[in-house]
Amino acid sequence: MSDSQPSLVLASRNRKKSVELAELLAPHRILVVSVAEFPAMHEVVEDGDTFAANAVKKACETAARIGRWVLAEDSGLCVDALGGAPGVYSARYSDPGATDERNNAKLLVELADVPDERRTAHYVCHVSIADPTGRLRLSIEETCRGRIARESHGTAGFGYDPYFLIPEYHATFGELGSAVKHAISHRARALRRLIPELVNLLRSEPSVG
Repeated sequence: MSDSQPSLVLASRNRKKSVELAELLAPHRILVVSVAEFPAMHEVVEDGDTFAANAVKKACETAARIGRWVLAEDSGLCVDALGGAPGVYSARYSDPGATDERNNAKLLVELADVPDERRTAHYVCHVSIADPTGRLRLSIEETCRGRIARESHGTAGFGYDPYFLIPEYHATFGELGSAVKHAISHRARALRRLIPELVNLLRSEPSVG
């Protein structure tokens, strides 16, 4: 690895999430490596009751195990009319082996009788960075507000994106192109705050890599 392009291990085996994060970091010449490239690394149990707790645990445990800089994030959907659900259970909302389709189907059932004006929601993304010793170095959380549509619109994105409507754009994340999503999403906002400090960290410590 060259000094001009430090690397960062992403503590996620979610391919679509990995691609999105790699695209957001690419302009800053940070190479993203998937934790899937480390077969000995076990899956970290996400048993925290907040997005922050899960992100910090994933970052620190993974970094300590593989001896690399690690970025971990935990994100999900919080629906106001459901008291913040599905929240940290977003990925497994319908059942332990949930798919996007089953999660969205359950969400629509839960909101069936909720009027449009009360279908407000927000995505949350908490990003944590741990150094090769497993010490937490950065941790940032951001949100993106929207509303839950009654029908699916668009095929881009993943998770609840086809139902997450951004009122200002009159479109869901499933319809918006990657350029717009990379500008306004919860994940983009978190990384935008994180990147200046992250770049300084990676480039000031030559042992990175």
